[in-house]
Amino acid sequence: MPDFSALPIKAVLLDLSGVLHEGERVIAGAVETLRWLHSQGYVVRFVTNTATKSHHQIYEMLRAMGFELSETELFTAPQAARHYLLANNLKPFCILHPNLLPEFTDLQSDSPNCVLLGDAQEGLNYANLNRAFQLLEQGFPLIGIGKNRYFRDYAGLQLDAGAFIHALEWASGTQAMIMGKPDARFFADVVVSTGCQPNACLMVGDDVIGDIQGALQAGLQACLVKTGKFKPADLTDLPEQAKLIDSIAALPRLLQSQSKPVS
Repeated sequence: MPDFSALPIKAVLLDLSGVLHEGERVIAGAVETLRWLHSQGYVVRFVTNTATKSHHQIYEMLRAMGFELSETELFTAPQAARHYLLANNLKPFCILHPNLLPEFTDLQSDSPNCVLLGDAQEGLNYANLNRAFQLLEQGFPLIGIGKNRYFRDYAGLQLDAGAFIHALEWASGTQAMIMGKPDARFFADVVVSTGCQPNACLMVGDDVIGDIQGALQAGLQACLVKTGKFKPADLTDLPEQAKLIDSIAALPRLLQSQSKPVS
């Protein structure tokens, strides 16, 4: 990967869970950091693979936590999945969280031609996964809303949907199409919205693979925080050109060490 560490950052892409909050707890300094980013003229985007809440629910949650943002600054993997299904005339068999199902009701059919899988929690049962497997065996595509291995909430580390996507890939010999991070197309869509070049965008996340490696492979800069799902073992997989800070509260100091964005 090329080293973009010397280039000035003009846009900051923020992961949500583990970076801005853990469960319902706001991470110390997160609200103040966001306020500082806006005051300094940085373009800010909020990017998440969260698949247990709708786009609007996530927006309302962030606002209730004290974060100032517009709904157009929020980019979610379920939103990207819906756009992809519409563009390709796909009718999914959905294994989704109940909060997300209403966003896809109009696309579903009694004769699905793909499988859409997200963090459905109790919906990730044998009956649903076996039905998905049978559809994949017929040659229909598997679409994943992110492929994260695990996440952290108030109860600690939790298994994410990536494990179930991997199981279906292995059983059916199918390669899933992933809508969220670390997919380069997802990063590209967010970058286009900023009006900046990819190498002038900094992705801040707690997932060394989905956030950091994914962003770098898409041509962005990246910074890992030691909050959320971070584990010391992640440092083994941290690319040399990635940045590392203790928490989101340290981001202003990191950015101040580089050139300010051009107004």
